[in-house]
Amino acid sequence: MHHIIDNIAQIRKRIAEAAIGVDRNPDEVKLLLATKTVSAENIKIAFEAGEHLIGENKAQEIKSKFDDLLNIPHQKHFIGHLQTNKIKELLRYDVTCIQSIDRLDLAEKLQARLAFDKKQIDVFIQVNTSNEKSKFGIAPERAIELTKQVAELPNIHIKGLMTIGLFSAEEAKVRVCFKLLKELQQQIAALNLQGVAMNELSMGMSHDLEFAIEEGSTMVRVGTAIFGKRIYADSYYWNENK
Repeated sequence: MHHIIDNIAQIRKRIAEAAIGVDRNPDEVKLLLATKTVSAENIKIAFEAGEHLIGENKAQEIKSKFDDLLNIPHQKHFIGHLQTNKIKELLRYDVTCIQSIDRLDLAEKLQARLAFDKKQIDVFIQVNTSNEKSKFGIAPERAIELTKQVAELPNIHIKGLMTIGLFSAEEAKVRVCFKLLKELQQQIAALNLQGVAMNELSMGMSHDLEFAIEEGSTMVRVGTAIFGKRIYADSYYWNENK
C-alpha cells in the first residue's frame, strides 16, 4: 500500500522538476495513472493519495473494475488500441476520453454509436511519431487530414494529440518523437478548425516523462513507476484482440 503512495510522490516530484527546469508550471502537466492489469484495490490507494485520472487499455478491464470504482469520483480515459466492435461496450462504462483515434472508420463508427446513444465524447488523435510498424497511430504526414475529417463528426470533440515515444535509451531519438507531436499540435492549432481544441499533448511514460514534459507534454501516462512492473510483454497492452 505505502509503496504506491510513495511512488506517486516520486513521480509528482519528477514532473515538477522537469516542468520547472524549462520554466513551465508543474500544474500544466496532468498525471494519468496507466492502470492496465492493476487491481481496483490498488487503484483505490492511488485515489486516496489524491489522484483522480486513470487510463485503461482494454474494454474488458474497464468492465471488470467498473463496479468497484463506481462510487469514487474519477475520470477514465481509454488509451489502448480500439477495435470498432468494442465501441458499444466501451461507451457503457463512463469513459470520458478516447486517446487512440487513429483512423477514420473508427471515428465514423464511434460517431454513429454516440449519436444512437445521444452521447458525446472527447478524443485525442493518436500519432505514430516513431514510425514503428509495431505501434498503432496515424502516420504523422496524415495526421492533419485525419484531424480535419474527425472534426466534421458532431458528437466527437478533439482535444489534442497522443503518441507513444520510441522505446530507446538514446535521448535524441526519443525527443524527435515528442518534438514532432508538438509541431503537429501547432500546425493544427493554426488552422482554427471548428470544434477542435489543441490544448492537450498526451506523451511521456515512466521512462521518458522528463523528455516529454521538456518538449511540451500536458499529460504523462505512468503505470510501471507507480504500480510496479507487469509480467506481460508490451504487445499485451496495445493489442485489443487479446
